[in-house]
Amino acid sequence: MDVAFRSFIHSPLPFISSPPSLPSSRPSRVQISALSSSSSSSSLMDSQSEGRSKFMEFPFVSAPHKNLMVDLLATVENRFQSQLLPCTLPPDVQYYQNQNGIAQASLQIRSGNDNSPIDFILGSWIHSELPTGGALNITSLSAYLKRSTDAPNFVIELIQSSPTKLVLILDLPPRKDLVLWPDYLQTFYEQTQLDTHRQALEKIPEVQPYFSSSLYIRSVAAPTAIMVRIETQDGGVERMEEIIKNHIDPISKEVLGIWLDHCACARRELGDSERVYLEKRDGLIRKKTIEIDLGSSFPRLFGQEIADRVLGSIREFFAV
Repeated sequence: MDVAFRSFIHSPLPFISSPPSLPSSRPSRVQISALSSSSSSSSLMDSQSEGRSKFMEFPFVSAPHKNLMVDLLATVENRFQSQLLPCTLPPDVQYYQNQNGIAQASLQIRSGNDNSPIDFILGSWIHSELPTGGALNITSLSAYLKRSTDAPNFVIELIQSSPTKLVLILDLPPRKDLVLWPDYLQTFYEQTQLDTHRQALEKIPEVQPYFSSSLYIRSVAAPTAIMVRIETQDGGVERMEEIIKNHIDPISKEVLGIWLDHCACARRELGDSERVYLEKRDGLIRKKTIEIDLGSSFPRLFGQEIADRVLGSIREFFAV
């Protein structure tokens, strides 16, 4: 998982050739410049490593929940390996918290290189103490494909408002109108039998359908999207961890596997008009994602200054 980071961190210093001379106690300007560059590079690499480590902790969720998120990220990174670039977000965007420390979060974004079908992958966790005494914990992983393909993207989000209440959103959001392009529906949703995973999860007694209060979010989801609410008051924390480990974990990994094999690695030939449509549609959805999903909640959780800094960095990758 850290192969790309390792090759970046251990880049060699430039070799400086000079004629033999007696040792000097005073370094030359070239040596000073090299040492300064080395120190700056080392500081940058240390901050990147620290941000990565902080993100991978997922410190406020249960062991099965953490294991799921770590495994999903590792699966994507292992599949594309050197095609993903290191995270270059500033340290105060990779990890941040509000003034009183009751809300904190971690963010990682890795772009795909020129040979990768991945535009970027975005992972995050958010923890916020609630006035009622509980805590809100959100973990998410999204993968966006480049506009050279119209295959669906991938998103998973687990929203936990208490140890016995969880909302799961697991989807391959379409990037074309399924009415205008019925072959798209058949290729990515019917032939892959994605709906069977939603049906399997909804057979569990504690699982009920979840409906987002945002009509827009519901309108851009796939017909096979898994949006469920899980409550385990009777079974307690142990039952919730059992459901995550034995049901959510394998289903999420199967859906990710479908996305990797049939979407991320699928070869799609697009005409000029299709590329224009895709660019416009992707841009609108990314803009709305920030406005509706992030722009309204981040200022309340972290304050306007921090929200502006974090959302500004995200906008750079969303190209909006």
